[in-house]
Amino acid sequence: MSDEPVGWPGVVHREGRTVMRVAERPVEGSRGPAAKGGGTFLNPAMSGSRTRSVLLLQHAIESGMLGDGAIYALDGLAATGVRARRWINELPQESADRLDVVMGDLDEESLSWAMNNHLDFPPSHGRGKLRAVKGDLRAMVLNHGRHWVDIDPYGSPVPFLDTAVQSLARGGVIEVSATDTAALTGSSKDPLLRRYGARVRTDGLAHDSALRVLLATLARTAAKHDRAIVPLISIWDSHHLRVSARTIKKKGAASEVEDNLGWRVNSPSVDEVSSSIRSGLHPETSLEKLPMDCMLPLSHPVMRGDSRVSGPLWISSMGDQGAMASMTEERALAMCTDSYGEGDVAGWSEADFERESRRVSRSVKNIHEESGVIDSPHHIIVDDLSSWLEIQGPPSPRSLVECLKERGFRAGLTHYGKPSIRTDAPWDEILEATMSLQPPM
Repeated sequence: MSDEPVGWPGVVHREGRTVMRVAERPVEGSRGPAAKGGGTFLNPAMSGSRTRSVLLLQHAIESGMLGDGAIYALDGLAATGVRARRWINELPQESADRLDVVMGDLDEESLSWAMNNHLDFPPSHGRGKLRAVKGDLRAMVLNHGRHWVDIDPYGSPVPFLDTAVQSLARGGVIEVSATDTAALTGSSKDPLLRRYGARVRTDGLAHDSALRVLLATLARTAAKHDRAIVPLISIWDSHHLRVSARTIKKKGAASEVEDNLGWRVNSPSVDEVSSSIRSGLHPETSLEKLPMDCMLPLSHPVMRGDSRVSGPLWISSMGDQGAMASMTEERALAMCTDSYGEGDVAGWSEADFERESRRVSRSVKNIHEESGVIDSPHHIIVDDLSSWLEIQGPPSPRSLVECLKERGFRAGLTHYGKPSIRTDAPWDEILEATMSLQPPM
C-alpha cells in the first residue's frame, strides 16, 4: 500500500503539528472536504475534533484509563488517516510509543495517501506502530480487543456502533461523530425516529438535545453487551456532533441504563417541574416563575404528539470533569502547534502559523471552564433567557456567570454554538441574577 497514489504528491499542508500531502490546499473556513477525488479526503472543519481527540487520548493515558501496556487503537473510517497520524505525531513520546494504531477504510487510494504521508513525514523516535488495513469497519473491528475506537462516518454512526462496542477491551474509550445533524436536531423528524428512536424540539437547545440522543443511543447499544458508558466530552462543532465515552464491563448495565435516560420538556408545567425536582433532576426552587425547560425521568408519562418534548435522551452528565479540565488552551497549543521557521516544508508564513494557533485555541475554548459545571442541571441559552423574561436584552454571559458565583453557586461558560452557560443555581436565583443585570422592558 506504499505505492504512490493517484494525484501524488499534491501539495504540502499541515494541521496541528502534523504535516501531510493533499491533492488541494484546504480553503480557509470551508466546512467540506478539501479535496474529494484522487483518493484524498480532508475535511478542515473536523480539525478541532482531531485536536480534542489528541488531548483526550493523552488524558486517558495519564489518568490510567487505558492501563499501562500497549494501547490498541482503531481509526475505523480513516480516509487519509489524519486523525491517527496526529495521535502518533502529537502525543508526547512516552505516550505515542505505546500506540498500536490501525487505520481502516474501504478506499485503498485514501489509505495509500495515509501511508505515503506517514513515510514521507515520519514521526521522530519511532513513536508507536501505524498500519493501514483495507476493509469494512464492522468486520475489521472484531479482529482485536481495542482500547480506543474512533468512528467518524459520513452521516449516521448507528450502523457501526454495535460491532465497535463489542470490540472494546473491558475498559475502553469510544469516540463517535455524527454528521446527520438535520436528523439529530429534529429538522428531519422521520430519519431521527428511524435511526435513533427519538424526537427533538428544534429550539436553541436542539444541538444539546441531539448530543444527548446520541449518548442515549450509545448507552443502549453498550447495555446490550453488559457495558455501561461514562461520557467524557460531548461537543457540537460546526456541521457535526461528537461524543466520547468510556465503556465499562458491568453486570446489570442493561437494567441500569434507563436510570440515565429521560425527557427534556420545554415550557414545563408546575406538575412537570415538581416531578423534575422530586427526581433530583432540578434544584429546589419557587414555582412562581417556571423555568424554560426541565428534565424528566423516562418513567414520567409524556404525550407522543407533545411538541414540547425531546427524547428519549441522556439526562445525566454529558462529560467528565477531569477529561474536560485537561483541555486548556495552553496545553492544546503546547501539544498541537509548532513555531514558525524559515523554509517551512509546507511553505507556511508566520501569519499561517498564527492562524493555526488560533484554530487550535478555539477548538478548546471554554471547555476547561465548563468542566466544573458539566453536571449542572441548567444549560441556558442567554438570548432565549431575555425573551423568556421580557427584559431589554440578554445579559452578558460572563457577567451572569460571575453574578451567580457571587451568590454562592457554580456557573461557567460553555463550548457551544450559541452563547450559553451552565449552572447549578435554582431557577429563582437565576432570575434574580438576570434581573440585577438587565431590568425588565
